[in-house]
Amino acid sequence: MRSLVRIVVASLFAASSQAAYARDGESWVVAWTGSVQGPYPVGNPSVQPDLKFAFPDPSVGARDQTFRLMVRPDLWGRQARIRLSNAFGTRPVTFDGVYAGLQWASAALMRGSNRAVTFGGKPSVTVPPGGSAWSDPVALPFVKQPDDLAGRRLAVSFHVTGESGPMTWHAKALTTSYVTAPGAGALGASEDEKAFPYTSASWFFLDAVEMTDGAFAIMAFGDSITDGTASTMNGDDRWPDVLSRRLKAIYGNKVAVVNGGIGGNQVVGPPDYGPDKPFPGGPAAVQRLDRDVLTLSGISGLIWLEGINDFSKNGNATVEQVVAAMKDGVARLRAKRPQMRVIGATVTSALGSSSAAHGFPEQDAKRKALNEFIRTSGTFDGVIDFDHAVLDAQSGGLKPEFVPESTTGGAGDKLHPNRTGYLAMGESIDLDLFKPGRRNRGAK
Repeated sequence: MRSLVRIVVASLFAASSQAAYARDGESWVVAWTGSVQGPYPVGNPSVQPDLKFAFPDPSVGARDQTFRLMVRPDLWGRQARIRLSNAFGTRPVTFDGVYAGLQWASAALMRGSNRAVTFGGKPSVTVPPGGSAWSDPVALPFVKQPDDLAGRRLAVSFHVTGESGPMTWHAKALTTSYVTAPGAGALGASEDEKAFPYTSASWFFLDAVEMTDGAFAIMAFGDSITDGTASTMNGDDRWPDVLSRRLKAIYGNKVAVVNGGIGGNQVVGPPDYGPDKPFPGGPAAVQRLDRDVLTLSGISGLIWLEGINDFSKNGNATVEQVVAAMKDGVARLRAKRPQMRVIGATVTSALGSSSAAHGFPEQDAKRKALNEFIRTSGTFDGVIDFDHAVLDAQSGGLKPEFVPESTTGGAGDKLHPNRTGYLAMGESIDLDLFKPGRRNRGAK
């Protein structure tokens, strides 16, 4: 069995089109992502604490303060690198005092785990508006056996010098991170928690972590139902998390499932997006493919679940517009990553939703038409039928047990599945879709 797993992993590694290498010829594989969506506070966070003490003025942003962001790499390696983003900033941002360590509890780190991170050999980096910066490789000596760290969180700390201006962020982390008071200075080297009194349920500036020692990654790409709305805070029970655990039962630490979901995201809209024209759902999916998928290492498969927001009262797109955009997106992915398998996922029902923008019959009719395209057009290399997994045939909406919200409790909105629904979605995925040797429909 072990020899078979080694053969499968080696084949998947060979199929992942990636030319970036770390020390000793090891390849990078993306281990975590938090797709950036705009300037704080525009977005759709969940269970966000009041941030007025941490960030009194959003136009000023961070002011001489240190972030300690908690992320869960979906694979661990002996080296890591991070990407800091100023995609939606309006002024250059200088980061220094950058560290990566192993979370112990709260904002405290395991003793001796915190490692300094550099950029081009220097301890600081200035990122221009619209730009991003990859760090140098940083050794993680606490990673002895990568499998032993499954489920643990990496603490990425960094200091913003001066005032950042509008902060690039990912609103719905559903993970607790920490920040110092304004004016506190560079405190990322500290391994205790006393300097980090404020919490956030969002990620700021950091949008990717890559590791060595992995073989391949799968990107879950979409909107709030991929981002995990109504799942459990700090529970890591979104459907991509469920898929990850199933794949790790086969491949161990060689596979990562990374989350490219953004709450409120659309396939087509908005037509224009930037710091001066922010939108809670972030830039359209087709506008962010390069940054959120194609610039990341080792992705051999992508699952695209999206469209319900395009058909909401806020989106109001036609089925034809969404179909055309999806076809264009798939073509662009295949042109740049010919070996990447692009899997279409059917859109789940919002019928009867309590959300004012969702739940009406016309939206459901469009959703069904899009699902027919996903299932039958041959555009995708495979199909995951999430609609079938969660649909209540009698009501046409979500199954009743998938509705009550898992994040804060309550009745739920009949749009976002809860933890139970995400579990059903993750368990419904045919793992054979990710076996090596399956020919892409778009390959020649």
